[in-house]
Amino acid sequence: MIRAVLFDLDGTLVETEPLHFAAFNEVLRPDGLEIAFDDYATRLIGLNDRDCFSTVLRENRKDASDNHVAQLIANKTVVYQAIIAERDVLYPGAEKFVRDCAHRFPLMIATGTLRAEAEAILRHAGIRELFLDIIAADDVERGKPEPDGFIAALGRIGYLLRQRDPVLADECLVVEDTQAGIEGAHRAGMKVLALCHMAPASDLAAADVVRASISDLDLDDVIRALRGR
Repeated sequence: MIRAVLFDLDGTLVETEPLHFAAFNEVLRPDGLEIAFDDYATRLIGLNDRDCFSTVLRENRKDASDNHVAQLIANKTVVYQAIIAERDVLYPGAEKFVRDCAHRFPLMIATGTLRAEAEAILRHAGIRELFLDIIAADDVERGKPEPDGFIAALGRIGYLLRQRDPVLADECLVVEDTQAGIEGAHRAGMKVLALCHMAPASDLAAADVVRASISDLDLDDVIRALRGR
């Protein structure tokens, strides 16, 4: 039984991964580095900013100190927010599916992006009010594939809905688009619907349900598929 739905943001609800990619490369160029898109899409896409910068810097034997990574994150935030300002980045069908879910379940965002970025995107899209809250990169020590963000989101649901029966981890459906997100959600004890926006179905086969995109999703179909497992 599903009693809550947790949504990833980038690559799941919004088509922002190419924008993140462009921002990463813009701020890495002074270090003499540039990420290839195939590498980003297959290996780095599920990581938060800190883990992505740290990984790329270490692998290329560049300064991966906490101070340098923090400065790169700050620089990327400025670049990325300028890119997304006033853009409509929701995937077609995303608003409808979120609203369908919100009619039946409490919703949360569990994302590896920064809170300010998530807030700006959701408010511009006119769907922020559909979510109880956001658990962002700022709120957890470890990003995906660690389960911290999903566990924190479940705790927040429990706090906000404390007058109801507690929602259990296995009663949560996570909507994701990366292997790292699938792994993190499963490690938190949750079920996963994976969308093939940025990766083929074969790469996301560990999810409980896999669908091509959010554009033609039917909530009842997803729930039937989960029951049939």
